[in-house]
Amino acid sequence: MSKIKIFSLGGLNETGKNMYVVNVDENIFIFDAGLKYATDKMLGVDYILPDYSYIKNNKNKIKGIFLTHGHDSNMGAMADILFDMPDLPVYATKFTMNILKEDLQESGVTATNLKEIRPHSKLTFGDLVVFPISVTHSIPDSVCYVLYTEDGAIVYTGDFVFDSTMMGNYKTDIGKLAYVGKQGVLCLLSESIYAEKEGHTSPNNRVTGFIRDVLAKNENRIICTIMTAHIYRVQEILNEVSKTKRNVVIMGKNLQNIINKSIDEGYITFDKTRIGDLTNINDKNVVILISDEKEKPYMNLERILRGFDKYVKLKDTDTIFITEPPYEGIEKRTALIMDEIAKKDVNAISLDAKKHLLHHSSREDLMLMINLMNPKYYFPVKGEYRHQVKNAEIAERLGIPKENIILKQNGDVATFVDGKLTEDLEHIPVDEILIDGKSQGDIGELVLKDREMLGENGIVIISCTLNKNTKEILAGPEILTRGFVYVKESADLIKETEELCLEVIKSNIEEDSKKVDYTKIKNDVRDRLGKYFYKETECKPMIITVIQEV
Repeated sequence: MSKIKIFSLGGLNETGKNMYVVNVDENIFIFDAGLKYATDKMLGVDYILPDYSYIKNNKNKIKGIFLTHGHDSNMGAMADILFDMPDLPVYATKFTMNILKEDLQESGVTATNLKEIRPHSKLTFGDLVVFPISVTHSIPDSVCYVLYTEDGAIVYTGDFVFDSTMMGNYKTDIGKLAYVGKQGVLCLLSESIYAEKEGHTSPNNRVTGFIRDVLAKNENRIICTIMTAHIYRVQEILNEVSKTKRNVVIMGKNLQNIINKSIDEGYITFDKTRIGDLTNINDKNVVILISDEKEKPYMNLERILRGFDKYVKLKDTDTIFITEPPYEGIEKRTALIMDEIAKKDVNAISLDAKKHLLHHSSREDLMLMINLMNPKYYFPVKGEYRHQVKNAEIAERLGIPKENIILKQNGDVATFVDGKLTEDLEHIPVDEILIDGKSQGDIGELVLKDREMLGENGIVIISCTLNKNTKEILAGPEILTRGFVYVKESADLIKETEELCLEVIKSNIEEDSKKVDYTKIKNDVRDRLGKYFYKETECKPMIITVIQEV
């Protein structure tokens, strides 16, 4: 019998940043390694990673990172992790591995232990076995993982829906899932994002009929925004285009590479002769595909609307088609972009988030998965805490005892000893790594606080020059402000600031002294000016003092 620990380094009580750890007798298995995109309030932060210090500290015990599919929320942290640990074993299906390799190449990261796997082919690690099973999601080659232990199987579903119409690389192997359930499942980790939604997600995840109507009712040029990673939506659009006399133009090198490579490898079915180039961009019946990345939503569309795009110039006969329903956190941004389109007097079509869903499991999907798996313990993951609670209610409704339903937050450990959940309240330290641009490494909370201060109250720089020998003031103090006050209208404030600085500097320079404590001067200036500025303006600008000797 064994001791098993299950916990999350990210993904609980949040959307994105998924990383789940299963520790079986000191053998560590990690499922997914995703990122989360920052909001506008994060002040220049591009994306957020889970703190993977635990992985660094336990590297020798890690059997591998197992990726379920190629979305950033599930594998976006890999480039940063492999930059630090290039020999870490990573397992993924063919399509997911292709995306990972492109990400690594773009980031300039060399990984030495990437292992491509096939669904339904077991991976053996001593007495433990990992078994990937095909599931349906909006991207090909998606899998869930089954980790077989002496005490029963541990199943991590990843993202999934049950949709019988999705075949080939999107098909769910229900028979394999049922077989795992019959063998005995100790714990099922299942996603929670749509746990509040009634019924099955299918058929609301499919929009073929809607796309067909858009193409039929709008005879002129159509500009479609698509998520690069949602390959199934690309296939739906291309399927309907192939039934018309329209051609397609794909904008953006990244989007072109993904679609062309997917066609070449059989993940997308489409006649490549129907793909035009920039000479077709103004054709009346063309369908233009532009990417809509989660990192900067509607960035490419916004550039077209403002007239800054080098190739696509908006016409009043155009139709703009937003092909993905607004996901959580972007509703306001979507409303603003639709308002901008309306000002251009251009026809706009978007999907209704209530009628059209992403490829995540709703209540009936979750119920079916629970019935197939028949787990002893149920662990809702992936989503805000309210989603996890709704997911837990579903499990309780299906007869899983409340004490066997595990509701945790990041870092909280669920410990199983000989197949039974213990009352152990162990907690693994967790944190977030804030990434700005392409720099590897956390920019930290202090940098964010500085940015917040600069953004809200501005900066004041005081400069002064002293004689190196006599310490006599040769120039200054001069006051430079940015984002604090308008200097021309605040002459009295600036003059008083100069006098206060002069007073502080002189008080710290003793007569005939050859040594001056510049740190004390800077601290005194900051304290004195900070109080003065708050009294006069109720603002707290960042104050920097620069003193030099000549």
